[in-house]
Amino acid sequence: MEQSDFEPLVRKFTPMAMAIAREKLMDSGDAEDAVQEAFTQAYLHRHSLQDPGAFPGWFRRIVERQCYRMTRRRKLPSAPYDDGFLAAFGESLEEQVERRLEAEELRQSLASLPAKQRTAAELYYWRGYSLGEMSAFLGVSPSTLKKRLHDARRSLRRAMPVADAAAMLKELYEGGDDMLHITNGDCAAQKLRESGIGGEIVAWREAYNHGPVFADGADKDGREIRAHYLEQTLGVPREEYLSACEAQEAKLGELERFGEVVLWFEHDLYDQSMLAYLLHELARRKPESVRLSLLCIGEYPGVEPFIGLGQLSGRQLGALSGTWQPIGKEQLELGSGLWEAYASADPMRLQRLLDGDTSALPLAHDAFRAHLARFPSSRDGLGSAERAILELAREGNLAADGMFRIFTVKMQLLGMGDLQFRHILNGLAEQPEPLLAWMDGDCDSPSDRAVFREGTLALTAFGRRVLDGAANRGEGGEWDDWYGGAHVAGSRPAWLWDGQTGRLEENSAVSGKD
Repeated sequence: MEQSDFEPLVRKFTPMAMAIAREKLMDSGDAEDAVQEAFTQAYLHRHSLQDPGAFPGWFRRIVERQCYRMTRRRKLPSAPYDDGFLAAFGESLEEQVERRLEAEELRQSLASLPAKQRTAAELYYWRGYSLGEMSAFLGVSPSTLKKRLHDARRSLRRAMPVADAAAMLKELYEGGDDMLHITNGDCAAQKLRESGIGGEIVAWREAYNHGPVFADGADKDGREIRAHYLEQTLGVPREEYLSACEAQEAKLGELERFGEVVLWFEHDLYDQSMLAYLLHELARRKPESVRLSLLCIGEYPGVEPFIGLGQLSGRQLGALSGTWQPIGKEQLELGSGLWEAYASADPMRLQRLLDGDTSALPLAHDAFRAHLARFPSSRDGLGSAERAILELAREGNLAADGMFRIFTVKMQLLGMGDLQFRHILNGLAEQPEPLLAWMDGDCDSPSDRAVFREGTLALTAFGRRVLDGAANRGEGGEWDDWYGGAHVAGSRPAWLWDGQTGRLEENSAVSGKD
């Protein structure tokens, strides 16, 4: 058996092996370690397997031996199933309490089942394996497995008044095909797939923290403006962007075919603006037959600094499964309001909203406040991101990509990618009176990947004066950029960030207000 033959077996038999290991070790983390070690042993000794068709039974014995070795070292406690997901959107308090009590009774009944029945139920109802696949792996005939499943259902019905024990069992194991998980991009989506969570997983591909946005995301004129901007500043092909928008918007039109939709997001502006948009769309579409849930975190135990969900392993993401909270009227209204204010041509709408109560979405306030701090400062005309870049350049001897790595930690609330970072570098280095300069004379543009990786930036004399408060960025060139739905253009910005009060204010020199 060659390596190319082994990899598909790993993908196919990992869930089955995990079921066996969890049953014997009673701990998901230890079960994962045991399965990984078992696959290592199987790979090292793969040439001793003469008949590839015998792999299921051969590998099962390796898993069982590895579990036996681990149990000899220490006694392991059992880990209860997480019940965080049981609160359902739209249910009364009495209904939620009833569901929790019912699920707890089912947990206790499931735990009391004989081990063979419990394993068969997990593989069949949760993982969705056929009787034939289970038979090959467990070394048990299909007729025997049918009897175990029948006995498991009968025992559960006898233990508690459940009309459909199989359906409730599937719900207990974190849902299934009727769940839709929407993540903050492809990296988190891939990790979530690796976790083995049930349901369909969709990566939402957008960067609402960059460029013009409009309250109605489906507006063709607004979408064209945004597509042109992204192509000019990030190099995103217009046609590809428009096609991707249509595809993911179509997914929102299919919500009614799911029983539950779970949104997976984190604390930075990249995520919070995306979350606000989706909540705005959900509030508008009103999928009343669908439970809506939210998992949104700003930290994870043992991960420092926590940048985002993409840092986590499949196992770590899987541990979050079921900890999501129901999305109710307050979350939908606040999310919709945040999006409309963020997408407004008047950013003071967002400032006024942040002055109020935003506790329904606990991580939103700091992320959107970080957005407002990107506006030109009343002190020197620099936005928070620009100032952070100039401060890094003043330290000297840093290549652009090195600056970016430090920047992502220092300014993590913005959630910027490298293309957005380069766009800001371009603005600072290419305005009529530059604030930054490339130390290599033949480096014309930081959008060049080789330049970004190797080129070193330095403050210009004008950049140093601005950073020291002796000059204003506007003296070196006019503004022309977007901050959400607000277009800042010309020699005098209409809005200025006041670093002392921590608020966005109207520029009285433009508005005429004192």
